[in-house]
Amino acid sequence: VQLQAFGGGLVQPGGFLRLSCVASGSIFSINAMGWYRQAPGKQRELVAGMTRGGSTNYADSVKGRFTISRDNTKKTSYLQMNSLKPEDTAVYYCNAVSYSNAYWGHGTQVTVSS
Repeated sequence: VQLQAFGGGLVQPGGFLRLSCVASGSIFSINAMGWYRQAPGKQRELVAGMTRGGSTNYADSVKGRFTISRDNTKKTSYLQMNSLKPEDTAVYYCNAVSYSNAYWGHGTQVTVSS
């Protein structure tokens, strides 16, 4: 499984961005997809996840502001990020897991600053 993430950038506080993650390869093996982020000097943390069945979970810090979704026809996962805060600044990584493996895309930088 290969993952490519797109959509990072610089945005002002209160703004929005949408990240996309395009999957290719043995996507039939994927059980869940998610988005993680890592800020400078901090550990990588789960931001949002979605199972094959459509169940979602979010970090408390982003609940009500971020939404994970997917388009199976486009083999793409999305992370809609609204009401962005400076503390959302981080490198965001797309992730997919199967029964036996975890896959990571290259990170995309999100910077929230005025």
